[in-house]
Amino acid sequence: MTKASTAPTPVVLGIDDLRPLPRATRIARTSREGVQLLEEHRDRFIDELWLDHDLGGDDTVMPVVTLLEEAAFDGRPFRIGAVFVHSANPVGAETVVRSLTRWNYRVQRATA
Repeated sequence: MTKASTAPTPVVLGIDDLRPLPRATRIARTSREGVQLLEEHRDRFIDELWLDHDLGGDDTVMPVVTLLEEAAFDGRPFRIGAVFVHSANPVGAETVVRSLTRWNYRVQRATA
């Protein structure tokens, strides 16, 4: 007889305007939705956070990055296992990686 797993479902958040991100438990399509999504998870552990730099039109993920930076600056960084940046914009992606690495988030470039 096998026991049913009692492990909690991993929290995988995505902020991307186009990709379906099949592993994500929640997806935000704009920076505003992304900020709101992170604020909803402020006191929870986030297993993975997937970020796309360009979110359509003039919208980018930078307001989300700013929220993460400010939280770290205030001594209350978000608890995130890993941040994956999967943008097709190499300059924008590098900016996100550099900014979050500076604040000791575990971040890396990835493909979605």
